[in-house]
Amino acid sequence: MNYHLEQAGVQDLELAAPLFNDYRVFYGQQPDVAGARRFLEARMDNQESVLFIAVTGEGAYRQAGGFAQLYPSFSSVTMQRVWILNDLFVAAEQRGKGLGSLLLTGVREFAYSTGAKGLELTTMTNNTEAQRLYEAHGYSREEEFFSYHLFF
Repeated sequence: MNYHLEQAGVQDLELAAPLFNDYRVFYGQQPDVAGARRFLEARMDNQESVLFIAVTGEGAYRQAGGFAQLYPSFSSVTMQRVWILNDLFVAAEQRGKGLGSLLLTGVREFAYSTGAKGLELTTMTNNTEAQRLYEAHGYSREEEFFSYHLFF
């Protein structure tokens, strides 16, 4: 199948929500497609994220094989926008077909077009497949700073 990248809108929620649900399940969450749809719709309605989907087909045959979601942030030190590549997911049956590269190239082009300093992301330490993909696209592993979290 021949995929291309599109910036998703509310009209694409039915394609994006099942992928977002699968992404959450990959990270140990319980399935909740309706909740995934509501979450994505709220991010879009509030202009809190930018969602890209890798799609193929037309009309009723349109399918999504992966997605990437960016959240805006800023670097106080350089006084520039930074995009956080918070979510990247390719459906299991579509892996190894270049969709991850398509998504990474697209979000890079988008971030560059907004005048951003760049992109940041985190991934699990055991997700070596994703790490190889990121590094192949020019991302470098942070060695200078530690990350801390305070979750409630």
